[in-house]
Amino acid sequence: MSTAKDLFIIAMDPGPEHAVGQGDLSLALAGAELIDLVGTGAVAVDGDRIVPGGAPAPDDGLLGEAAARLTRQPPYERIEDWLWRRGEDLSSAYRAALEADGELTRRRGGLLSLGRERVEAVDTPARRRAVDRRDAREPVLTALASAVGIDGGRPGEDPGLDDEAVTSVVAAVHDAVMELEAVRQRRTIENAAFANVWRGP
Repeated sequence: MSTAKDLFIIAMDPGPEHAVGQGDLSLALAGAELIDLVGTGAVAVDGDRIVPGGAPAPDDGLLGEAAARLTRQPPYERIEDWLWRRGEDLSSAYRAALEADGELTRRRGGLLSLGRERVEAVDTPARRRAVDRRDAREPVLTALASAVGIDGGRPGEDPGLDDEAVTSVVAAVHDAVMELEAVRQRRTIENAAFANVWRGP
């Protein structure tokens, strides 16, 4: 299992106080993929640029797809641009992949099973591994989960990231999620103003 798949699994049960938005999660998943690719040597980070490495792509369908979509000619892609490009609807791709692997199951709410369909993680070794990483506060997973509002950690807590490339990716994920939230707020304000114009005095 990849960090992105572990992140998706723990995002399935973030607790009643916070539901994870698909856009936020997609950005964090793209960051998790990049961190895993850095870990395998398939890419390196040079400043804010993603530089292809010499190692082959990992034996994981979605990670392999991510590696295949890298920009391989200079000037190389900026981390932030990668997050937005790769992250487009990425949470849906992970949901489909995990469902196909039997890691997720669909459930319907409501007494007559007519309620809205939802997805839950199945109790598998992969889910237990993801939960163990979360409970052990594994630094990379904790930092990415914090970016989307899952178990944000203690105030002032250092996530313990000791790799400059990983730190750069996590910082870019946080910035992208904040930018997405700003876009949402702008749209809410614009929609409210538009509704008021139509409503009249």
